[in-house]
Amino acid sequence: MPIEPFKIAVAEQVLSDLKTRIRNTRWPDSAPGAPWSQGTDLEWLRNLMDYWAEEFDWRAQEQRLGELAQFRIEIDGVRIHFVHARARGGRGIPLILTHGWPSAFFEYLPLVPLLTDPVRHGIDGPAFDLVIPSLPGYGFSERPRRAGVNYRTVSALWHRLMTELEYERYGCGGGDFGAGVATLMALDRPDSIIGIHLTNLELAPYIGPGSRALSPAEKAYIGTSDLWWQSEGGYKAIQSTRPQTLGYSLNDSPAGLAAWIAEKWRSWSDCHGDLEGRIPRDFLLAILTLYWVTGTITSSMRDYFDNRWHGITLGPEDFVRSPTAISNFTSQYVFEGDAPREWAERLYNIQRWTPMERGGHFAPTEEPVALARDIAAFFASLI
Repeated sequence: MPIEPFKIAVAEQVLSDLKTRIRNTRWPDSAPGAPWSQGTDLEWLRNLMDYWAEEFDWRAQEQRLGELAQFRIEIDGVRIHFVHARARGGRGIPLILTHGWPSAFFEYLPLVPLLTDPVRHGIDGPAFDLVIPSLPGYGFSERPRRAGVNYRTVSALWHRLMTELEYERYGCGGGDFGAGVATLMALDRPDSIIGIHLTNLELAPYIGPGSRALSPAEKAYIGTSDLWWQSEGGYKAIQSTRPQTLGYSLNDSPAGLAAWIAEKWRSWSDCHGDLEGRIPRDFLLAILTLYWVTGTITSSMRDYFDNRWHGITLGPEDFVRSPTAISNFTSQYVFEGDAPREWAERLYNIQRWTPMERGGHFAPTEEPVALARDIAAFFASLI
């Protein structure tokens, strides 16, 4: 399968239309009560949209991204976009890293210099050949025109990708949906996997008949997660049942798209309510612009529908025997950060468990150095 170089080049008329739509936003009234208590704050969003239309420089982002080796490959009729960053000074450990929602391949780019040239950045460990793909239906990756594109589907695509890059054995990792994809890669193709590194627990282990009794910490964790979903899970309810209906609004309104995505970055990152104090404004707008110019917010949300209605159910025999490391970012507001080690050990062969004092759901962007050190130390122990 041919691997073709890829360069991001958005048409000027697309960017011009975006700015016009932003300037013509029809705003709702402000919500009563404390800011953000009913969703994205009106004043904050208006300021962000003004900056997006008048000051944000997408061309500068294109130029920065153009310095990376990007490619597209067609696998089973689907074109997949990926970054391929090789180790400095020779062949490194192959490692494929996968983002989640509402994110993009951008999230993992801060790791590129740290892991391809660790010595230069004061990181003790091996260098890596990094493969950072865009999930199907996100950004410049196509999504198959059918239902049922779940973790297992993507794990098979990623294995094909690594095979085409001539990596017989490789490491894998990720967060959010990326953690689910990495888990299925290790479950389905253990002989190909050197090790697996996760920044959160995406898949719940089997706890049915025949499993060991839940520990007090596990019971508390389940209770915490139930409370979290009751207060924060509205996005998942709609995206896993009616993504198409929601998509009409988000694909047509930059303000709607920004409100939907920015609220999640604020809630799930370790920003303590100050999103722009943690995530640079230009980075957040690069994510938003990517979703907008590619028109992929609706297709990205189908991950929730497909993994709910066409997903997998782990059974008592499902266990990841590949060596596994988890960077446990306990400062994230998403409840997975409170997972006890014994919960993870029901599904994974845990060889490294690293509590992180700082960082949230978007760890590669929030705490790239800490994450890179953990990844390097883990794989150094396997070679």
